[in-house]
Amino acid sequence: MRKTARVAVIGAGAAGLATTKALLDVGADVVTYEKGDRPGGLWNQHNSSGLSAAYRSLHLNTSKGRTEFADHPMPSDWVDYPSADLMAVYLADYADTFGVSERIRYGSTVTRVERQESGPRPGTWSVTCEDGATERYDAVVVANGHNWDPRRPEPGYPGTFSGVQMHAHDYRDAEVFRDRRVLVVGMGNSAMDIAVDASYVAASPVLLSARRGVHIVPKYLFGRPADATGGALAGLPWRVRQRLAEAMLRMAVGRPEDYGLPAPAGGLFQNHPTISDTILHRLTHGEVVARPGIERLDGGHVVFADGRTDQVDTIVWATGYRVTIPFLSERWLGPSAEKMQLHHRVFHLDDPSLAFVGLMQSTGAALPVVEAQAKLVAAHIGGTYALPVDAERRRIADRALREAQARWGEKRPAMRIDFDAYLASVPGELRAGRRRLDAGSAPFEPRLTTRTTPAAPVTGEVSS
Repeated sequence: MRKTARVAVIGAGAAGLATTKALLDVGADVVTYEKGDRPGGLWNQHNSSGLSAAYRSLHLNTSKGRTEFADHPMPSDWVDYPSADLMAVYLADYADTFGVSERIRYGSTVTRVERQESGPRPGTWSVTCEDGATERYDAVVVANGHNWDPRRPEPGYPGTFSGVQMHAHDYRDAEVFRDRRVLVVGMGNSAMDIAVDASYVAASPVLLSARRGVHIVPKYLFGRPADATGGALAGLPWRVRQRLAEAMLRMAVGRPEDYGLPAPAGGLFQNHPTISDTILHRLTHGEVVARPGIERLDGGHVVFADGRTDQVDTIVWATGYRVTIPFLSERWLGPSAEKMQLHHRVFHLDDPSLAFVGLMQSTGAALPVVEAQAKLVAAHIGGTYALPVDAERRRIADRALREAQARWGEKRPAMRIDFDAYLASVPGELRAGRRRLDAGSAPFEPRLTTRTTPAAPVTGEVSS
């Protein structure tokens, strides 16, 4: 028998829901803070938080078989690539099925998280909300997501623009583009979706601008979901997978340059590909037209790097998001949240009672990864998994960063993970933590609560 830990989870999107469920499984006393009025986070465009970037045409870009939670498979009669609305239903059902919903405090915006450095229970955490209410916890799990704080080009382009500018985060429906001359800037999934949507209602072909190219992968390859085809290669070294997958992609759809797009800046599995069945179709029909990077803005015109000038009414900046954790100080985040190193992309190196679920960029779907990370957190807090000692955690994190830099360069290397390799590593890490306990390492020890409960076992079985 051991004390029950009191844990705060911040965010009720997919990462927060999975974490709350895993912690309940080990008997923890969990409070989950959610700014909005419903679960599902960014997948629910009707969430009162205002943070969702979901638009009417949004669907998964990873197949349901590679996206679903292992503990809660999607219905067998759902299509391979469900819509955002179906994903919101799925996440709400997950929350209800596992008793997560009753642990969520809606309308609770966390403004400050601080560790108690002295007093009767040093090492515990205080969580303060916008209304001033503060509560204490043994551990805090940050699951607030990182695709909600829009980033525009910095510095901005020279010149001024007299038309409408918007970020992809604010896009909901193609009617906003009806009879407009539209420029979409970016090459990610949202950029491609928005360009395709706009191409059916715009006054002229939609312009798609990018300084650097990406690989464009159709949702189906050889009659199967494309990520399932990639998953069949998962056991191979990533360089071998890369060569095979690039060869299959060239056979299936050719190269981006064949469609007038810039060449990819890196190999497949290095820079995140764009998943789209429709953008190539619209390019070949002339309804979307590729342009290079922007040189400058000139009133109602945009001048591109190749010297061409086009009249434009609306610019959509599909230029990504900042990684923002507003309630944590620099003491915990360092100079940049996206550069923060973590043990196994979960545990803070200075104090593992501060954990992060979903603070990563995966080569595949997010949900199986956050489910695996949640089980790591729960095993630690439930007392069935011991972390390596401080120096070893730092050594492991440094090695992971070097390997990520070698593969992905300097674009958020600390956050990068290989989907299949990461999922394969978590059961082994759980077993290693059990061995450390058996060898005498101290388990996590709750300090706030006094009632006792058996520590539920965590099996370490994590499925992709």
